[in-house]
Amino acid sequence: MAGKRETKKEELKARLVAAGTDLIQEQGLKSLRARDIAERAGAALGGLYTVFDDLDGLILHVNSGTLKRLETALNTAVRPAAGIEETFLSLSLAYLRFALAERNLWSALFEHRMPEGVAVPEWHVAEHAFLIGLIAAPLARQLHDASPEDVAIRARTFFAAVHGVISLSLEGRFIGITPEVLEREVTALAGILARSGD
Repeated sequence: MAGKRETKKEELKARLVAAGTDLIQEQGLKSLRARDIAERAGAALGGLYTVFDDLDGLILHVNSGTLKRLETALNTAVRPAAGIEETFLSLSLAYLRFALAERNLWSALFEHRMPEGVAVPEWHVAEHAFLIGLIAAPLARQLHDASPEDVAIRARTFFAAVHGVISLSLEGRFIGITPEVLEREVTALAGILARSGD
């Protein structure tokens, strides 16, 4: 009996996460409401809270799915034998294309904040590690004398530079770049950053 109950709970969880994913993709994180998710999932509002403690818990699971798709996209973009400049270019362009294709879900990764005093669960923090790891691995091969800490700092700086250009541009900030030239400029930035790893 308990096994059947757990199966039903997992099925409900999957429907709720799928509904949350669809709604964020359609209208963005700021418009997300628990009632709309439950309705889209064909569940009672109380059903959401039998699976998740709160709406933040559901959003973390939506973001988890987005991170898995992003990780797949980035890993697929990189050739194992590629040099650092080609690797950085491939990662940067794959990141940009993912952000453009899944803009609202990509934005939700960085817009979502836990309530004050509530830490992001360790399992979710760990899911972000590939963003730096995919950059740090080729950097470590390039920066032979650098400590692991220095490699990690350089990798985080690279990520922040590329992410910042894309984020500011997609948000339409005055300092951002128009979508028409964004790919060209991300390509140029990746080349500059790769060469700075020498």
